[in-house]
Amino acid sequence: MALAPARLPFSPTFDRDWRVVRALAWASMGLTVLAPAQAAVLRLKPEASPRLPRTFHRLFCRAIGMQVESVGAPVQDGATLFVANHISWVDIPVLGSQILGSFVAKSEVEGWGMVGRLSDLQRTIYVERERRSRAAAQSNEIADRLRDGHNVVLFPEGTSTAGRTVKTFKSSLFAIAETLIDADVRIQPVTIAYTHINGLPMLRSSRYKIAWVGDMDLAPHARELMGLGRVRALLQFHDPVRRADFPDRKALARHCEQVVADGLRRANRGEL
Repeated sequence: MALAPARLPFSPTFDRDWRVVRALAWASMGLTVLAPAQAAVLRLKPEASPRLPRTFHRLFCRAIGMQVESVGAPVQDGATLFVANHISWVDIPVLGSQILGSFVAKSEVEGWGMVGRLSDLQRTIYVERERRSRAAAQSNEIADRLRDGHNVVLFPEGTSTAGRTVKTFKSSLFAIAETLIDADVRIQPVTIAYTHINGLPMLRSSRYKIAWVGDMDLAPHARELMGLGRVRALLQFHDPVRRADFPDRKALARHCEQVVADGLRRANRGEL
């Protein structure tokens, strides 16, 4: 009588570790293949530079099991300042998979190994939050990028959250809008929400497996997130506005905050 082939017992730990190894392999391969091409594009045709990073972000999201779904769509014609809530480091590939543009990030990101290298290739604008003397120059750099027709992604909370609520949008980060009041630049609020893990609604206890807040170390948090399996990321692209639609930048910041917060509440309640 023929014997049935032996079957290895299911091991959640092995399955999780395999997902992490696969994600890191995809990321390394993508960086190895796309980085030289992106460097050449930056030299020869800077206006086309966001397209290769978007390809990388899409591949990376697929590799780590991040399923990105969108309600609405990003503005396609003309320069746009996208303003979004901030939950995790994975917000970058999630947004980058849908938006052609560059991110505004704190200066420390530049030294984060592979993350910093990817940020450089996407022409990330680094800001030194502790040096107020640099604020005007940094705002001018962002404004110049927008005037040249490029999209920019900004996190106006100035920090990340657990994804239950939205922190106050800092009106100071909208100072750039003052210099663009006469320009045809739109501001589009975007809500990011992580709603399901492996098809099941996100539990409160699971949020810190996605959210990267406080003094969490990046490497162990990234390993845990990549080992979760299928995670549903929901993006809501709200109606775009212009600076001239509001009396001042504080009113603009309050509007964007309210729209993003309402979207997060709806997403967390399963109303979308």
